[in-house]
Amino acid sequence: MLLFHLNQTKMKIKALLLSAILMASALCGQAQLQPVAYRDGTQQLNGFLARPGKPQAVKAGILILPAWMGIDQHSKAVAEQLAGMGYYAFVADIYGEGHYPQTPKEAGTQSAYYKQHVAEYQQRIRLALEQLRQAGAAEVVVIGYCFGGAGALEAARVNLPVKGIVSFHGAYGRDPARKIEPIRAKVLILHGADDPYSSAEDIRNLQDELRKAKADWQMVYYSGAVHAFTDPGAGNDNSKGAAYNKQADQRSWQAMLQFLKETL
Repeated sequence: MLLFHLNQTKMKIKALLLSAILMASALCGQAQLQPVAYRDGTQQLNGFLARPGKPQAVKAGILILPAWMGIDQHSKAVAEQLAGMGYYAFVADIYGEGHYPQTPKEAGTQSAYYKQHVAEYQQRIRLALEQLRQAGAAEVVVIGYCFGGAGALEAARVNLPVKGIVSFHGAYGRDPARKIEPIRAKVLILHGADDPYSSAEDIRNLQDELRKAKADWQMVYYSGAVHAFTDPGAGNDNSKGAAYNKQADQRSWQAMLQFLKETL
């Protein structure tokens, strides 16, 4: 009987040790999201970095450009999820400390400024890219949501040193007077087929631009999806023009993962 209890005790100890090892391994593989302060001249910027527990062999990185309200839970959750897959991920701060919008009206004003002053937008993206590279990323893809999708296209237009860009329900307008330069990065545009904020003319002009730029590009339409279809916080009322669409969210995520696999 004593021998039986001793054996049972040993088995319990082994089980506890195994559980501790598995838990430690899981924790090592989890992304650690940390704030990163950096600057654009005198303007302080506050981004977020997620380091992978187990980096990919190529040390791939994803630069995330948030929607018009700035860094939010959605963009940080995306960073953590990508880092859990082995990518270095950095969420860029475009607006800077003291300029974060508190209302949609303020966000509209702020985002409109950077769309009109694209050189400043490009500079903020460039500085965030530097932070991602300093963290250890060698090859990078830029992804952006809504306003951030417009920024991802700007990264491609000025040929920042990235392998590809992904625009989720982005903004496509550009000054027609701007010269079209060759685009080296691969381009993936994920678009809600019923998005009222992107006119047929804007889409036609964008596609014409990408053809003239001799870009390697794809554009995927999701039926029944309007603007902000990846954001659960957007509600589910399509009549408002912006709403979450679970199917489009899942399909676009898989499309992005396939693009990352191909590009990186």
